Amino acid sequence: MATSHQPFPSRPYTTGLTRGAGGAQTPYASQTPFAAPQQNPVSGYNATGAGGGFGTAGPSGTTQQQRDAQRLERERQDRLERERREAEERDALDRISEEQREEINEAFQLFDLDKDNHIDYHELKVALKALGFELPKTELLQILQQHGVPASSLTGTRSAVPPPAQPTFSGPSRLLLSHQAFVSIAAQRVLARDPREEIARAFELFDADGKGRIELQDLRRVARELGEGLQEEELAAMIEEFDVRGQGGITQEEFIGICLGG
Repeated sequence: MATSHQPFPSRPYTTGLTRGAGGAQTPYASQTPFAAPQQNPVSGYNATGAGGGFGTAGPSGTTQQQRDAQRLERERQDRLERERREAEERDALDRISEEQREEINEAFQLFDLDKDNHIDYHELKVALKALGFELPKTELLQILQQHGVPASSLTGTRSAVPPPAQPTFSGPSRLLLSHQAFVSIAAQRVLARDPREEIARAFELFDADGKGRIELQDLRRVARELGEGLQEEELAAMIEEFDVRGQGGITQEEFIGICLGG
């Protein structure tokens, strides 16, 4: 059986929202709590600023035109750097002597073990070391990244044979350096080398046991290795001529002075 009850009393805090001071209904009474945002008749943007717009600016505010300009500038800088390196390589090839060129070619051919006219990371390392340049791993990797070609792009035997396992890193094994690139790189380093350093290397070939001077037996050994038919008297005369201090041998400084014409 339905029961009757008293109607709910009106809430006092709502009366001010629907009625004004004179009892007239206020504008807020006809609006919903979530009214649609008003549109700007000129720009088309809504009042909240959400949505709409031209869509040309990314999350960081960079426009497509700015990104294109930055990309073009990077490409321009890369092209200039590449042209600079190529010019330096051509200049180095023109400036090295024929003897230096032969030395570089000999080092490459000696360590190009499979004779495919390309060398890998390890062969590059020992070939440069044979020329007197002991480079750190980071510099060798940089050379391969700038001048190397992928091993998979070659049709020779090297691409058919997988490289040996290298537990520390495998990247260098996938890049090979051509003979032409090696000659260019080595030529630049040969020209940049201090002549005294090169003479010091030659001194070490004579002074094999590290005595600090070249003695008669050292000259005799080198002459025999080179196939020079020098007599004992001639070798002794060389030592006597340049042994300024009378120590029975030629020191490194004396040897450098002789080679530099001092």
